[in-house]
Amino acid sequence: MNWYDIQNTDCISAMHKVKSDSVDLILTDPPYNLGLFMKSRETNLKQMRSNFFGSAGWDNLEFEEWIESMDDFFAEAARTVKVGGSLIMFMSLIKIETIIKLAEKHGFYYKTTGIWHKLNPMPRNMNLHFINSTEAWLYFVYKKHTGTFNNDGKAIHDFFETSVTPTGERKFGKHPTQKPLALMSQFVRLLSNENDTVMDPFMGSGSSGEAALILKRNFIGSEINADYFQISNERLSLHGEQKNEL
Repeated sequence: MNWYDIQNTDCISAMHKVKSDSVDLILTDPPYNLGLFMKSRETNLKQMRSNFFGSAGWDNLEFEEWIESMDDFFAEAARTVKVGGSLIMFMSLIKIETIIKLAEKHGFYYKTTGIWHKLNPMPRNMNLHFINSTEAWLYFVYKKHTGTFNNDGKAIHDFFETSVTPTGERKFGKHPTQKPLALMSQFVRLLSNENDTVMDPFMGSGSSGEAALILKRNFIGSEINADYFQISNERLSLHGEQKNEL
């Protein structure tokens, strides 16, 4: 049985405890820091962001503060990931250029920007504008141009389609930006091997960790919100052995 080691704390504090050159894949979905941007707009998303995203800590920062926080993240990512290891990060389209510059500063080689297309998105304001049915992700390799890529000789497009998270994956509780296992499993399978270590410093309700353990990888994660951390712990305990070394 593979192991998992998770912490209920902020990502930087958690990453400080991770051994250098010990991680094969970082798969993460950090706050997009759109709080101040959304609050300045007259939309019905303002209250939702206040209710669900504020506890993440990084969603209402001034732009320069957010850059400093992400710079700290990439510094720790560079220290902990192995040379040739991969990093997948979900991010808002309007922040992609900034993220690429920060990642390259710390030695990550930018590979591509891909899209996750949700087959059944919430039809919010469907009579007013386009339905938001996509999210972007960025792919980097640390200090090399290529890393693990288990495509089995098949062409893999930078466009993944799945449904949103099904009800069965929310049985321990709900998270507002929870990613489905069908999506996270594709990244884990492609960009790591069995018994590799996957890390998610913004693990939320634990989809990345559950995907890793099901596919026989080890997992390191952190989540600052105690309720979401508990959801993660309950999900991961079904598939792995808790290590408790961090």
